[in-house]
Amino acid sequence: MSEATRADATPPGAALLTHRQILTILSGLLLGLFLAALDQMIVATAMKTIADELHGQTLQAWATTAYLITATISTPLYGKLSDIYGRKPMYLTAISLFLAGSLLSGIAGSMYELAAFRAVQGLGAGGLMSLAMAIMADITSPRERSRYMGYFMAVFGVASVAGPVVGGLFAGLETFLGTAGWRWVFLINVPIALVALAVVAKVLNIPHQRVNHRIDFVGAGLLTVGLVPLLIVAEQGREWGWASGTSIALYAVGVLGLIGFVLTEKRMGDEALLPLRLFRRQTFSLGNAINFVLGLGMFGGMVSLPLYLQIVQGYSATESGLMMVPMTLGIMTAAGTSGSITARTGRYKVFPVAGFGVMTVALFLFSFVGPDTPLYQPLALMFFLGVGLGLNMQTLLVAIQNDAEPRDMGVATSSATFFRQIGGTVGTAVFLSILFSTVGDKIGAALRSAMGSPEFQAALARPENREFAGALQGGQGFDLDNTEFLNGLDPVLARPFLDGFSGSIDLVFLVGSLVTLVGFVIVWFLREVPLSSRSGLERVKDAEGEEPAPIAMH
Repeated sequence: MSEATRADATPPGAALLTHRQILTILSGLLLGLFLAALDQMIVATAMKTIADELHGQTLQAWATTAYLITATISTPLYGKLSDIYGRKPMYLTAISLFLAGSLLSGIAGSMYELAAFRAVQGLGAGGLMSLAMAIMADITSPRERSRYMGYFMAVFGVASVAGPVVGGLFAGLETFLGTAGWRWVFLINVPIALVALAVVAKVLNIPHQRVNHRIDFVGAGLLTVGLVPLLIVAEQGREWGWASGTSIALYAVGVLGLIGFVLTEKRMGDEALLPLRLFRRQTFSLGNAINFVLGLGMFGGMVSLPLYLQIVQGYSATESGLMMVPMTLGIMTAAGTSGSITARTGRYKVFPVAGFGVMTVALFLFSFVGPDTPLYQPLALMFFLGVGLGLNMQTLLVAIQNDAEPRDMGVATSSATFFRQIGGTVGTAVFLSILFSTVGDKIGAALRSAMGSPEFQAALARPENREFAGALQGGQGFDLDNTEFLNGLDPVLARPFLDGFSGSIDLVFLVGSLVTLVGFVIVWFLREVPLSSRSGLERVKDAEGEEPAPIAMH
């Protein structure tokens, strides 16, 4: 019996799609998601090499910021546009923009060009994650959706392991297939994107009812005016000075833009990019506040762990990337287990409560690691940090989707990604600021303490350390933006630097644990709305008083 024939025999009230049909659609979504996840991991590992090759080491933050800005701004826009025009055309648009941005980035001739082309990539990346989740909300019920979220976590897991290795490999090659090795960090996306386009075009065939809405271009513009200055100052404020004239001007522009955005959204009503009526729903407003805190705390750990492994423990970028595997295993294990339990019981609030509790304890224990800490301890803590993240990420999204009306599914889904990204951006800026604003004093204190040590004085007297001794005794500063000098330094002389970095990183972990503690308190107030057993498409038909017609796959 064919799939279409079986579909025709589906009894009234049954799901529109079989498990096999859902997996077919899922294959296209996962390819698009893999693009975004892999790109972030590869580029992070290779960015130092790329900046060296393009003679723009001091400009590399702009390439990251440009991508982050366009990805963040476009996320709610994709949600609204997909509610209007349908998920498939917008998902194909996102993949196409990401493909174009990857190709252009691969032929960039300067850091300024790379920043511009990474902005194009970000325009595509903004839709890859949020639209994939919105499509899953269309074709699965909140209760059964948790079963399929494990596939998304698996994609992130594979990307987090493969990304640093592949990025390090390409960055280390002089040439590959006649092109500079680092360019393949971006060009590798092209064949994957082409396959994703073909698969999505073929399998993503779900019904969509066009809603004739106006597009809130004014709101999108004001959101851009509000967020771009704040994201730029978040990235550059440490270098400019948080109270400098430039930073204050950007604060003012950002705040005015956000005020204008809120007023515009109020005036636009249901046509708004982010309808304000959604914030009257407790699950939506509180769930996204928790998502923001989750982003803050998550990046407190994510931004500090590679620095601890590379600077304090002395591992390479590729090695430190591989050492993040326990965190990935924790995320996948927790997401799979919680998803299975949620599908069986329909209960979910216990998971974010437990998740924030585990994250708080893990980050607090991380604040005690140092240069002499055995490696198994941070690896074990990474696993539990991953468990905390895995219990939160998919559960909060399902809660927000479950409480949203079908007509708002796209914007509700994108809002969860949007607020977590904003939290992550602010968290990265805040925690790096804490790190680099305290590390100089901590290294200075450690050096003053070490100067009284006979071992340190003996190391200074050795001929091979004469240059370092001259710089130290001459009162010259050391460039902490480039820590490669530690690699060839006498271990006795390097120890105060390692202690200083370790002390500042420990402070970052401690502050991160306080942030997640706030999340642990807030999440108790999240109301547990019973999970629906109807998919988004079925709920649309229910509202129209029709029996849902099963979908035949071709």
